[in-house]
Amino acid sequence: MPITVGQDTAKARRSLSVNGKTISYYSIPAATEAGLGDFSNLPAALKVVLENMLRFEDGKTVNVDDIKAFAEWGAKGGKNPREIAYRPARVLMQDFTGVPAVVDLAAMRDGIVALGGDAQKINPLNPVDLVIDHSVMIDEFGNPRAFQMNVDREYERNLERYTFLKWGQSAFNNFRVVPPGTGICHQVNLEYLSQTVWTDVDQNDEEVAYPDTLVGTDSHTTMVNGAAVLGWGVGGIEAEAAMLGQPISMLIPEVVGFELTGQMVEGTTGTDLVLKVVEMLREKGVVSKFVEFYGAGLDHLPLADRATIANMAPEYGATCGFFPIDDETLRYLRNTGREEDRIALVEAYAKENGLWRGADYAPIYTDTLSLDMGTIVPAISGPKRPQDYTTLDKAAPAFLDVVSEYRGIDTDNAAQDMADEGPTPVLAEDPRKSVKVSGEDYELRDGSVVIASITSCTNTSNPYVMIGAGLVARKARALGLNRKPWVKTSLAPGSQVVSAYLEAAGLQEDLDAIGFNLVGYGCTTCIGNSGPIQKELSEAIAEGDLVATSVLSGNRNFEGRISPDVRANYLASPPLVVAYALAGDMNVDMVNDPLGQDQDGNDVFLKDIWPTSKEVADLVGATVTREAFQSKYADVFKGDEKWQSVETTDAETYDWPPTSTYVQNPPYFQGMGAEPGVITNIEGARVLALLGDMITTDHISPAGSFKESTPAGQYLTDHQVPAREFNSYGSRRGNHEVMMRGTFANIRIKNEMLNGVEGGYTKGPDGEQTSIFDAAMAYQEAGTPLVIFGGEQYGAGSSRDWAAKGTALLGVKAVIAESFERIHRSNLVGMGVIPFEFTGGDTRKSLGLTGDETVSISGLDTIKPLQEVPCKITFADGSEKEIMIKCRIDTAIEIEYIEHGGVLHYVLRNLAKAS
Repeated sequence: MPITVGQDTAKARRSLSVNGKTISYYSIPAATEAGLGDFSNLPAALKVVLENMLRFEDGKTVNVDDIKAFAEWGAKGGKNPREIAYRPARVLMQDFTGVPAVVDLAAMRDGIVALGGDAQKINPLNPVDLVIDHSVMIDEFGNPRAFQMNVDREYERNLERYTFLKWGQSAFNNFRVVPPGTGICHQVNLEYLSQTVWTDVDQNDEEVAYPDTLVGTDSHTTMVNGAAVLGWGVGGIEAEAAMLGQPISMLIPEVVGFELTGQMVEGTTGTDLVLKVVEMLREKGVVSKFVEFYGAGLDHLPLADRATIANMAPEYGATCGFFPIDDETLRYLRNTGREEDRIALVEAYAKENGLWRGADYAPIYTDTLSLDMGTIVPAISGPKRPQDYTTLDKAAPAFLDVVSEYRGIDTDNAAQDMADEGPTPVLAEDPRKSVKVSGEDYELRDGSVVIASITSCTNTSNPYVMIGAGLVARKARALGLNRKPWVKTSLAPGSQVVSAYLEAAGLQEDLDAIGFNLVGYGCTTCIGNSGPIQKELSEAIAEGDLVATSVLSGNRNFEGRISPDVRANYLASPPLVVAYALAGDMNVDMVNDPLGQDQDGNDVFLKDIWPTSKEVADLVGATVTREAFQSKYADVFKGDEKWQSVETTDAETYDWPPTSTYVQNPPYFQGMGAEPGVITNIEGARVLALLGDMITTDHISPAGSFKESTPAGQYLTDHQVPAREFNSYGSRRGNHEVMMRGTFANIRIKNEMLNGVEGGYTKGPDGEQTSIFDAAMAYQEAGTPLVIFGGEQYGAGSSRDWAAKGTALLGVKAVIAESFERIHRSNLVGMGVIPFEFTGGDTRKSLGLTGDETVSISGLDTIKPLQEVPCKITFADGSEKEIMIKCRIDTAIEIEYIEHGGVLHYVLRNLAKAS
C-alpha cells in the first residue's frame, strides 16, 4: 500500500545507509526526540506496531494521540487498551480459507457493479500470496507411488477450485498463487516470502524500509514471528477488508514476556519444549495478548525451534509469540537464501530502530513467566487438546484413564495406580477391549495406533526434528524393526527443501523402508485430510467401539478433526511419531517397554534407536544448505505441468458455473442497498444449541470428510455427486450451500439440549430431535431469530471464517458464552453476529438452561463498545429471569460493521460511494 506521510510524524523520518544505498525509515528514537513520548522501554513486538502508527499517521485513522498512547503503555506498566488502526504490509492465505475469500471478492465485484460502482475498485491494495496446501489427501501411503497418486487424485477432486483460483490470479492485482505440491503456506512464508524488514516506495517514489508484517487466513500465520516478522491469523472476512485497504481495528495489546533460560538437554526436541510452553501459557491466560520470548536461553535456540514455538501461538491462545531480531535471525535469513543486501538492511534497521535483541535488551512487559529449558523432558499432548501435556513416561497410564473415562469405569485414577505400581497394575475391571480384524492375523484394541503421521507446518519446518525422525528410522531399520501392520504411516513435509535434505542425508530411503513414504507437500493429517484407513480396521473399531488413536507431529488434535475412526489424538515430535508407528499402541510404556525385537529376538527400546544431539546437528549442518533453498524456490509460482495446464478466462467478473458444487455466488451482497441499517434489539429468540467449554471452530465448522447421511451429503447426492467425490468440508468452502449444512456438524460435538447425543443435532420448533441445519431453516421460515449458548474459550482453534459465516447464514443473531477466543469473536462481528459474555458469575449451568428457553436482548439500539445490556430469559414453565451480559463489540468501528451487516458490506458500500 502506498505510504502517506503524516504532518506530525514527518519529523520522525530518517535515512539509513546500507551497503552504499540510502533508504528512508521512520525512526522510533526520532519520535522520542520530537516529543511524542519515551518509547525506549517498549518490547520489540510493540515497537513494530508503533512504527506502523508513525508511518500511517494521517490525523484521521491514526493520530498523534494514538502514538503517544504507546508511551503511556510503558508508563502504566504495560497496559493501555486504546483502539488503534493497524495496517499490515501483506496478506497470506491458504486454499481452504483462500477460496471463500476469493469467492467473496468475486461476489463483491458483482455487488459493486450492482450499486453502480467500478469493478476494478475491488482489487487488493496490499500484496496477497495464496499457497495451495490444504487440499491433498492421503489416499495412498506406504509405497513409492503414494506422492504421484495423491497428487493425481487432488487434481481430480479440486479442478473446479483450482480453475477459480487461477482466474483470480489473473483477474486481481497484487494477488499471487503458489501452486499445489510446493509446500505449506507458513513454511513457504518463513523460508521464502518473509523478509523481516520490508521495503516499498511512498507517494514521492522514495524507498522506505519498515518491519515486515502480515495477517493470514490461517491461525498458524504466527509461525513467522520466529523470524521477527509480526503476523497473526484473522478470518478471511477480516483479511479481505485488510487487503482492500481497510485498517485492522485492534486494541493496543498487553505483552507477556516469556523468559527462556538454560538450554535443551540430550534426548529432547523443540516439540517437547513447545508442548510445555503451550501448557504454561494456557494456564497463565494470554488470549488476545502478545507473547514475546526473551532471555539468555535464546542464545542456544535455533530459529527452527523458535518458529515451532511461534507456530503454536493459537494453541496457547495468544495473538502471537514473537522473537526479536538477533544474530540467529540473520543466520537463518542467510542460510535460507535471502539476498545479502536484505540481510544487511535487517541488521542495520533493527539496531537503529530499537528492534535488536542484544545483551542489554530489557523491555517492560505487562507480565512475565520463565522456563529453564534444561528441565524439558520428552512429552506428548492429548487426547483432544494441545494443552493436554503429558510427559512420555506417564503417557501409557494416562491413556488408560482416557479409556476408563470413556467406558465409564472407575479405576481409582488408573494413571496414578500405574505410575505407583508399575506398567501393568491389576485392575478390578480392565476397561480396554479388543477385536479381531477380519482377514488379518492380529487384533485391534483400545489404544491401537492406526495413524502415525509426520505432518504440518509446526514440525516439518524444523530440520532438527525431521533429521531426528530420519535417524530413528535408520536405526530401527538396521535392527530389523518395522511399523505395525495396522498403522497408516505418512510423511508430508512443509516444503520441497525438506525432501532435498532428507535425500541428501540418505534418510528418505530409511523412512521409506518403514512406511514413511512421501505422500504430498501439504497439511494432510493435521487438517483432517488423513484419508481413509483400511476398511477392515474401520469395521473392527466400530464393532468394538474402540478408542483407536493417532499420533501426529501437528498442532491440532481436536475431537473429530483427524479421522472419524479415531477418538484419541496425540501430538508428538517427528522422531516420536516414528517410534509410535513401531510400537503401534498407546498402551506401550515408551520409556520402559520394548518397541519390538531385532533380527536375533532381542528387545529393542526407544533409547536404542534415539539419535544423539550431535548426530542430528552434524547432519543438519551438512545437508540443510543455502543452495537447497535457492534451488527449490527458484520457480515457486510456476507449478508443475498439471497446474500449467489448468485453463481459465481473463474476465473482469467471474462467470459463476450454475452446476458447480464447489464454487457458488454467495448470498451476502445480493439485493444489498446503498445505505446501512440499524442495530435492533433481539426479541423472542430460540436456542439453536447449548454448548460446553472449548467449543472449537472445528466443532462449529469441521474441515474433514462427511457422510451421505449428513445434510451436506444429502445436498451433494441431490446434485448427482457420488459419495466418493464428496471430498471434504474444507474443499467445499466456496459453496455456501454445503457449508451452511456443515455448520455445527462435527461428529463429536455435543448439544446439551439433547442427552448425550453426538453430532450436529438439536430440537426443532416441534421439540423433536433433528439436524441443526433443518431446525435453523424451520426457524428462519417462521421468522424466529436464534441464539447460541456456550462455555469458556468459545471458538478456540482455527481462524476459519466459515465458523462465523455458517453461524450467520443459519439465522443466529447472537452467541452468548463465558469467554471467546480472539479470532472467532472478530469473525462473528465481521459477519454481523453479536458476541456476548456472561457477567456476575452467570453461566449456562448456573442458570439451569436446557435450550427450551426464549431469549430477548435489549439496549442494542443504543449500544456502545463493551457495554453491558439486559438479557431476559423466559423458561419453559413461563418464569422469567433477567441477567446482564457484556456485548463483545469491542470498538467503535465494529459497531459500524454490525450496522452494515458485516465488515465486507461496510467496505463494499464505501468503495461504491468512492467510485
